[in-house]
Amino acid sequence: MKIAIIGPGAVGTAIASALDNIDVTLLGREDKMMAFEERDTGERKSIPVKALSSVTTTFDVVFIAVKTHQIDTILPQLKTITHAQSKVILAQNGSGLLPKLEGYDAYQAVVYISGEKQEDKVRHDKDYRIQLKKDTFTEQLKAAISTTELTLELEENIEKAIWFKLIFNLGMNTLTALSRDTARLLKDERMLELCKNLLKEGLQVANAEGITYEDSFVEDVIAAYRIFSDESATSMYYDTMNERVTEVEAIQGYIYRQGQKHQLHIPYIETTYTLLAHQNEVRQR
Repeated sequence: MKIAIIGPGAVGTAIASALDNIDVTLLGREDKMMAFEERDTGERKSIPVKALSSVTTTFDVVFIAVKTHQIDTILPQLKTITHAQSKVILAQNGSGLLPKLEGYDAYQAVVYISGEKQEDKVRHDKDYRIQLKKDTFTEQLKAAISTTELTLELEENIEKAIWFKLIFNLGMNTLTALSRDTARLLKDERMLELCKNLLKEGLQVANAEGITYEDSFVEDVIAAYRIFSDESATSMYYDTMNERVTEVEAIQGYIYRQGQKHQLHIPYIETTYTLLAHQNEVRQR
């Protein structure tokens, strides 16, 4: 099984590192080396990146790990590196992008890999977990990578897993990006209350989409946030601090649009989404 990963960012490089004892190729804009470091242990390694535009080899499995707003830039080359039986996995934050892969046998993954990229360096913080819909292919993939550090969790109800991560990101990603602060912000009771209101509205949208969770859902998410250290941050925080375009349209924007479809009153999501979307527009001018 030949595997490619498009996108040498924090997620893509971490996946490549986790799969480094099998046939895996990390693809990016140009040939280069990525420096990869484990935050906890300090272990370091170099991971080669091949220029996507120069690759003519076809792969059985392609992970797309570019930022959600960059997906259109890699679609032309995707045709070159896939064959009729290739599987494509969207290993990205957010949702709503599968329609861009019409004609491919594509899967929406739920990614639990955290880290930070600075230029050609990636520091991995936590987890090598990916959730995928359970079927014959994903069971085969799980078996093929069973000796690696990457953990595949196969879900009977992938939509429920997707919405959990969407709402999970809605709270912490939104607040860290807008406040330019890390997980310590939840020590502020006003920020904690805002976070809960965002989560409640996100849950309202999920419910309208037919997705239900336990009654304790909001408090369970807050409890999960509290496990993070004060210095823990999110991908949207790092993008904001480095004045990069964020993935707001695939996270907050997707939830907001689904809420609008159901004519829901979600003022906290509407306000924070508007602010984050405006930040993106300013950065793209």
